[in-house]
Amino acid sequence: MNTLRRSGRSLIRHLLAPGVLAGYLGVALTVGPGVGCGDDEVLSPARTPLAELTAAGAHLTVEQDGAVALRLGDRVLLRLPPEAFAVGTVPELEEGRAYDPWTVLGEDPLGSPPAGLVWRTPITVELSASDGSTASLALDYGDGLVGQVAIAVEGPRRFSMAISASTSASGGEATASVAYHRLGARIDRAEGLYGLGEQLDSVSQRGKRRAMQLELDGTTESGNNEAHVPIPLLLGTTGWGMFVASDLVGAFDVATVEDDLVEVLYRADPTPGTPLRVHLFAEAEPLDLVGHYWDLTGAPALPAPWALGPLLWRDENVDQAEVLGDLEALRDLDLAATGFWIDRPYATAVNTFDFDPVRFPDAERMLLRAHQLGLRAALWHVPYLDEQAEATRALREEAEARGFFPPETSILLNGWGKPLDFTNPEATSWWRDQLGAYTRLGIEGYKLDYAEDIVPSIADARSVWTFADGSDERTMHARYARLYHEAYASELPDEGGLLLCRHANAGGQALGVVIWPGDLDATFARAGEPATDGDESYVSVGGLPASVVAGVTLSASGFPFYGADTGGYRHAPPDAELLVRWLQQTAFSTVMQVGNGASTVPWDPTYVTEEGVRAVDVFRRYGREHLRLFPYLWTEARRMEAEGRPIVRPVGLAYPELGQHPDDEYLLGPDLLVAPVVEREARSREVLFPPGAWLDWWTGQGVVGPTSRVVEAPLDEMPVYFRAGAFVPRLRTTIDTLVPTSEPDRVDSFATRAGPLWLRAFAGESAEGAVWDGTAITMDVSAVGDATIVVTPGSTFVDGAIVELFAWGSTAPTAVLVDGVAAPPLAPAELEIAPAPASGWSLDAAAGHLAVRLPPGAHEVRLRR
Repeated sequence: MNTLRRSGRSLIRHLLAPGVLAGYLGVALTVGPGVGCGDDEVLSPARTPLAELTAAGAHLTVEQDGAVALRLGDRVLLRLPPEAFAVGTVPELEEGRAYDPWTVLGEDPLGSPPAGLVWRTPITVELSASDGSTASLALDYGDGLVGQVAIAVEGPRRFSMAISASTSASGGEATASVAYHRLGARIDRAEGLYGLGEQLDSVSQRGKRRAMQLELDGTTESGNNEAHVPIPLLLGTTGWGMFVASDLVGAFDVATVEDDLVEVLYRADPTPGTPLRVHLFAEAEPLDLVGHYWDLTGAPALPAPWALGPLLWRDENVDQAEVLGDLEALRDLDLAATGFWIDRPYATAVNTFDFDPVRFPDAERMLLRAHQLGLRAALWHVPYLDEQAEATRALREEAEARGFFPPETSILLNGWGKPLDFTNPEATSWWRDQLGAYTRLGIEGYKLDYAEDIVPSIADARSVWTFADGSDERTMHARYARLYHEAYASELPDEGGLLLCRHANAGGQALGVVIWPGDLDATFARAGEPATDGDESYVSVGGLPASVVAGVTLSASGFPFYGADTGGYRHAPPDAELLVRWLQQTAFSTVMQVGNGASTVPWDPTYVTEEGVRAVDVFRRYGREHLRLFPYLWTEARRMEAEGRPIVRPVGLAYPELGQHPDDEYLLGPDLLVAPVVEREARSREVLFPPGAWLDWWTGQGVVGPTSRVVEAPLDEMPVYFRAGAFVPRLRTTIDTLVPTSEPDRVDSFATRAGPLWLRAFAGESAEGAVWDGTAITMDVSAVGDATIVVTPGSTFVDGAIVELFAWGSTAPTAVLVDGVAAPPLAPAELEIAPAPASGWSLDAAAGHLAVRLPPGAHEVRLRR
């Protein structure tokens, strides 16, 4: 037996016998949120362990001072000293109190810590069991209170800890009840910290306090903390990850008190002895940490491919004629688009599961016309039945009679009524039956709004809800979104659809949801920035800069698909410059959905900047760029489950050696560096370039990183770069949609023919690439600049390829041999003629780009300077 004790702020080791460590006399902390830690408890090198669990090169060890250390090889990534396993006790648990850790941190202006709260750290820590794959620590907090930390290997480089505290089984009488768990982890003082769900102010979480649930925040215009997608997943750039598997209320204090201390505070489960489950994992490459979260909660399901194309919506549609006019305008103006949705109001009432016959007299014809034009359709939806509408009376009476609403509800944060109780299988089945009316019309997606009524507390008091399965608001504030989304996901086609959701919690990514960030401002304001709108002054939730941050933080938190309202929502309409910059940014993101709170569209004639840039032209150019990137985006989407890496990647997480964490640039997949312009009137911006060579997406001009450089950013162009050494696959230049159309002469559809696959690369460096259908590309470049390219087609892209080499130079090649036969020069317009002509090549001497056209089949190309 090994008994370990702590006294004051230093640990004094005393050996009683070889390999056996004596105890220490300890004192419990009584106030304050911090975990005391001595100088020898920082990330010093690995120490001789009492127990060691090993999982594929990662180690979780119980050290001789009682600390638990996470290591990768010989490197200590994270250490939990003995006092890290703290509990907060109160004289007696009050049934009506919420015990929200946010009040303990002093962040809730209306709440306060419970009376008599005492923070207790273990007096003794005993290694009670260890067998190589599991270990157990017994904790004694004194006053009849004991705890346990059950540790286990979960998988390669992943471990679990079940942390519990209860009355002593040896007859001791507890004088207090456990209200909170607090876990204090010592980390590297300088590393970047990522995750914790959707945030609006910063991609790095260092120096932040984050609640894992919606909280009141009277300082901002929204009145809440905007925690619509709180994910208790924290990643360190030294290579560690922590996931707290709890639906109870919690909070993270990320190095606000000490720069090497992360504290996790969670309400203790109301059922005595139920543990707090924490998962720790380690990877040499921090990006690989996200995959562990997916292993634990579910790999991201993919939306339908069309959901990744440009999408259009208005906040309010006047009628069916306006919708049809928008659909025809998309095609008349040659704007790439794959789908749209109709926001409210469109039904007779919320929710009558119909179309208002006055405003939408022939919805079936409207949706048929959308399909003819190569567009998929979705609808705005919420889980309520409008209590004020006569049209919903029959549905409401049936739902009430059959017990389809929660047995007990609290304050409703919507204007329609009680949410459906999705814990009741009969209620869920009934709701799905109602949705079937839309499915039969051809609806293939939903924008799922609201459903955040189930807040767990009001100040210090519980906001009591009960549900059919016996659960209440203490966990359903997190679980409800999953059940809500599951009901709608089950009504989508087998090949997938669109679920565009405001609210989600851990595991929601497994339903294939696309997150939109709620009601951002139609401005260039950053989150928390003072702003004005006419005579109104307010603190902004954030506009375009906040949207960029939201997408990056979501991706680092395991939610790979994100689409902001292009143009913003609050204080809409956006002006022309803002709309132009927002269109550019969303074009180089996973989901490009175009619409704003004022219901304006990019072809509105007022959207012309002072410099003469028309938003409709920007939409035409950038929307098609977004759609052309489909092979690249879909390939990265298909790789996620196998490789465990998200599509959008924070620069600081992908390249931790840089030690920088920009809020306004990111990687789109491994090979595109995106640097949006998020400041008004900016016509240049500084870009942080990661290691390697990067080429300007538009010009091919190269930059070798790591370096920072100010680059030009004219209003009609956003800085984007692609990585040398990679092929970026794209669709043809004329593509309009991904879905079938009955007007192929008017609408160029991927479903009609895949067409040639465009493959972009840097001419001066060997490269390789692959596409989800099995297409493979390699290029070997010699010392003198000659190149040998091999293209092997897969199952989808069988119409040939166009290899596009940037930075070739202005001099034509002396020879272009395709399978040993000289290929002739072609005019640029001949590159995409269908059916494919024989092989050939074209040089844009002014730009220095060389393009080689290949007919169907596998081919070898030899280029000679």
